[in-house]
Amino acid sequence: MPSGLRGAIDFAMESDVGRVRSNNEDAVGADHELGLLILADGMGGYKAGEIASGMTVASVLETVRKQLPSLRVDDSDDDHSPHALLLREALETAHTSVYHVSRSQKQCEGMGTTAVVLLFRDDCIAVASVGDSRLYRLRDREIQQITRDHSLVQELIDRGFYTAEEAETKVARNIVTRALGIEPEIQVDLIEEPAEVGDIYLMCSDGLSDLVRPEAIRLTLLQFADNLENAAAELVRQANIAGGKDNVSVVVARVNKPFAEKRGWFDRVKSWL
Repeated sequence: MPSGLRGAIDFAMESDVGRVRSNNEDAVGADHELGLLILADGMGGYKAGEIASGMTVASVLETVRKQLPSLRVDDSDDDHSPHALLLREALETAHTSVYHVSRSQKQCEGMGTTAVVLLFRDDCIAVASVGDSRLYRLRDREIQQITRDHSLVQELIDRGFYTAEEAETKVARNIVTRALGIEPEIQVDLIEEPAEVGDIYLMCSDGLSDLVRPEAIRLTLLQFADNLENAAAELVRQANIAGGKDNVSVVVARVNKPFAEKRGWFDRVKSWL
């Protein structure tokens, strides 16, 4: 584990089938040693969605574990750090695998998945997202959605056809405009920002965000800020009380202390070579 991450990040996760579905097409994963978290919400025919989400989680974990230790400073570009670019590559690799299986195996035809990936590094977060699974941040008792939904609802709101309130009742909420495995190419959103001690991050599938309003999420995270397992369980419980119409998955993470990596002189020189 990088020395800066020891004791700095705590997390908990929970995934539940809900009250209506017969199988769980969501998948969650983590590598505490790397400060890496991922959530995926699959879609497709009989059990194909859970194949897509499971493949994506496994592929992202494998890619990041393999490449993160050898990242160099000059692997960045003008807009993003090497860490963010690695997350994009990890999702693109997963997309290629899901797309190939979807096209080559009849029982998996049409399968796809959303994904949101979060990496803690050097007192910052790097985020990669595709679809409508969300990342929220709780800071100074205020909640903010960090990712942007890739959905028909969001596109119609952005174009001014509806307000957010109108869209809740007039537009189908489960139509995504981006997903891994559906089209030959995939566009990945990348977000980077500094993290602060006390920040709580919530990754969730739409099984939570469609049924539990941000204010209820905020109050729950505040109430259980010191017990992330209880926070995750309570959010799932609220989604199920509200109908549990979909699978519901959450990953909750808290920043306990600064986690910038302390590098010696020789390590810094090596990164320049």
